[in-house]
Amino acid sequence: MVHEGLKRVLNGLVEAAQAAGRAPGGVTLIAVSKTFDAADIVPVIEAGQRVFGENRVQEAKAKWLPLKMQWPDVELHLIGPLQSNKAADAVQLFDAIHTIDRRKIAEAVASEMQKQGKALQLFVQVNTGREPQKAGIGPEEADEFLQFCRDSLGLEISGLMCIPPVDEDPAPHFEMLKKIAARNGLRGLSMGMSGDYAKAIACGATHVRVGSAIFGLRD
Repeated sequence: MVHEGLKRVLNGLVEAAQAAGRAPGGVTLIAVSKTFDAADIVPVIEAGQRVFGENRVQEAKAKWLPLKMQWPDVELHLIGPLQSNKAADAVQLFDAIHTIDRRKIAEAVASEMQKQGKALQLFVQVNTGREPQKAGIGPEEADEFLQFCRDSLGLEISGLMCIPPVDEDPAPHFEMLKKIAARNGLRGLSMGMSGDYAKAIACGATHVRVGSAIFGLRD
């Protein structure tokens, strides 16, 4: 089954990777299904997509528990802010969390992974634009925070995530994230969305989070 939105994005991803001299297989497409219901998601799964992103734990739980029973090979990534009181549900439902951004969250996730005997892919969110309204650790605090996650909590961190300011060229933000990752020995770079994933791939993204270009505009 062909899904036009998904097909377009996958073709764009291949083109961007080739233009950057990279193998397309080195970039994971996260189809961001937040606010879309199962009727919109099922055709994308049936077209072969297996990695999805959601912003809210409760919304994801309602939609994805039945979907994951039908398609157990689907991988679910939390890409929105996490509250510590939702850590148990998040660890139970998701395969990856991209928004570890403060000690309380890191501690809650570490504790739940131990309790549930489950290992998740974990990304630390960096607020590269230092925007006060946005989640994420400050770039100057990232090294120390990563050390805390690894040494004090024993967490295996897969990579870093950022959401550049909407009114700025994203490329310098992607490059900043790449530098922080490199000096901390991290390979994973979760960066790039519908409007800028080609730039993100050129800067080394390993995960791009694309919603509207696949599913259409949200209400």
